[in-house]
Order: sequence, then C-alpha cells, then structure tokens
Amino acid sequence: MRIAQVLTASEGGIGRHVADVTPRLVDLGHRVAIYCPRRTAAAQHFDRVGVPVRPLAALPLARGADVVHAHGYKAISLAAPLTRTLGPPLVGTWHNAVLAAGRAGQVGRALQRLSARAADLTLGASSDLVDLAAGLGARRARLGPVSAPATLAWLAYPPDEQREHTRAELGAGSARVVLSVGRLAAQKNYPMLLDVAARFRDRPGEAAVVFWVVGEGPERPALEARIAAEGLPVRLLGARDDVVALRYAADAFLLTSHWEARALVAQEALQHGLPFVGTAVGGVPELVGDAGLLVPPGDAEAAAAALTRVLGDPALADRLRTAGRARADAWPDGDAVALALELAYREVTRR
Repeated sequence: MRIAQVLTASEGGIGRHVADVTPRLVDLGHRVAIYCPRRTAAAQHFDRVGVPVRPLAALPLARGADVVHAHGYKAISLAAPLTRTLGPPLVGTWHNAVLAAGRAGQVGRALQRLSARAADLTLGASSDLVDLAAGLGARRARLGPVSAPATLAWLAYPPDEQREHTRAELGAGSARVVLSVGRLAAQKNYPMLLDVAARFRDRPGEAAVVFWVVGEGPERPALEARIAAEGLPVRLLGARDDVVALRYAADAFLLTSHWEARALVAQEALQHGLPFVGTAVGGVPELVGDAGLLVPPGDAEAAAAALTRVLGDPALADRLRTAGRARADAWPDGDAVALALELAYREVTRR
C-alpha cells in the first residue's frame, strides 16, 4: 500500500509519533512518503527513517497514494482537496484541542469542523477529541492510541551512579527534585508550576524541594523574570538530550497543563516509574488511571499537597512507581499502533 503521511508541523509529539510508526509500516511492506515543512529541525526525524521526505508544496503528489493520513487540523484541511472526487481516502488524526481565544480560536474551531467532515475516518488521541469530532459531524470517529516512542536508555553510569552524577552536575545537593518536561508555552501552564514552587520555597525544618523544567518556548522570559523576582526554587534547564538521566535524578514528575491528549512526557514518566502528579485534563485521567495523583487544572494548592504526599511518603511513592510501570506495560507499543493503523488504512480503502 502507498501511504502519504502529512504534517504541517513536525516538532513535539506529532513528529515523534510519525517518525516512530513510519519504519514499522515500512516493515509491514508498505511504501510511505512524508510531506512536512523541511525548514523544521524535527524533519531530521524522518530523514533518519529512510523514507521520501517531501515539502508541503509537493502535496499534490499525494493524490497518487492509496491512502492519505494527515495529522492535525491544518494538515487535514490541506489534504482534504486532494482526496475529493476520486482521490485517495483520508484518515485524519486529532492530536490537540483548540485552546486559543479570539481570532486564533475561531480559526482553529473552523478547521476542526472542516477536518471532522473531510476525513473518511477520524482518529482521536483521547476520548474527548473523539467525542468532539463525532459532535462536529465526523463520518466515523474512534480512539487512535499514540504510543510513547522508546527512549534511548543509554546512560554514562549505572542508574544509582547516574542519579548522583546528574544531581551533582545540576547542584541538587540533598534537595528533592520535581521534574517537568514540555515546551514553555501557554498550554503547559507553567505559571501554575511556579505557584506550586512558591509553596515549597519557605518550609523551615523540611527538606528542600527544587523544580527542574526541561524545554524552550515563548514564555521563557516571563517565567525567568518571575523566578528571579520571587526567588523561586525553579531551574529552567532549556532543551536537553539527557532527559532519561534527569528522570533517574528526579523524585517526582509534575504536569500542570491546561490540556493534554496522551502526553508523551506523562507516558515516559510512568514507563520510567517516576511518581506522577498532574492535572486531570483531556486524556490524562484515562491514560494515568490510579498510577498517579491527579488534581484539578489550575489548582496549585492541590498539586502542592499531592507532591508533599509523594515526597514525604516512601510507601506511596513506591506504590506509584509500581503502578506506573504496570500501567505502561498494558499500553499498545509502537508495533501494535502500526498494526492498528494498517487495519484502519485497509478499512478506508475498501470503502
């Protein structure tokens, strides 16, 4: 089968997902071509896969595919004209919600409506997206799980030594470390993380707690200014290629997002066995279940209380580590996701 994968942005989870599933589809005997912006650094994901990578300007070539799979509302909208009138069937995956207000929100919701009606099959990364697509007129909509790509577990030292080395490198000392990973953007709600950190700033007689944030983005200047002004125990570590080592060095993981589908960073934290505290938004509750402590979005007081429990109760932390690994073991892996996509492609081509 000739498969065209279409993306309008390849940074973050969407790019990693397509880069992970593409070689698996090739191994199943399919011919895959990827259409994405070449200007993005994340396009290197696809270069390493060894399949044709074409610019979006060449998208008309996708008309010759047996099926087109577009990821995200913009990509689905771009691919829709190619698949009308005897064109190939279109599968669209919804990875994100529309959170913006004003004009940007209006445009985003219009693209959602167009995407729902244009695709022969809509896959949602979380159940709330599936329900939304169905409500907007999708012909068929169902859950399309996105696996967490396997992370390279290469470490410079054995795990215990790696923990001590990384903590020493970043000056953690005897402090308890709370790790967060994600782009410094509005969706991730890092101001809430700073509110949480403020509650740990002055605790006489208690062990110090420091927050490490991995990622870059437009909100960095504002976050840096507030951290400095309030003396918060938060370090913005920027983009790092040693997140696996940072997980070994951390004592808990915190997710403060306004919304997530199947957040890859949450999946990776649970796979690693890192005690998880996060906001109960989007697909996070169905992803995490009882393997983490979930709090209302924006509720810094509840998040601080949950972290206090995790960091102060070794038995609870051990239970969450075990439950996280067990839950992760039950998720479909990359091969299972590729097989599910293959079945979806055959389904729409038969129709």
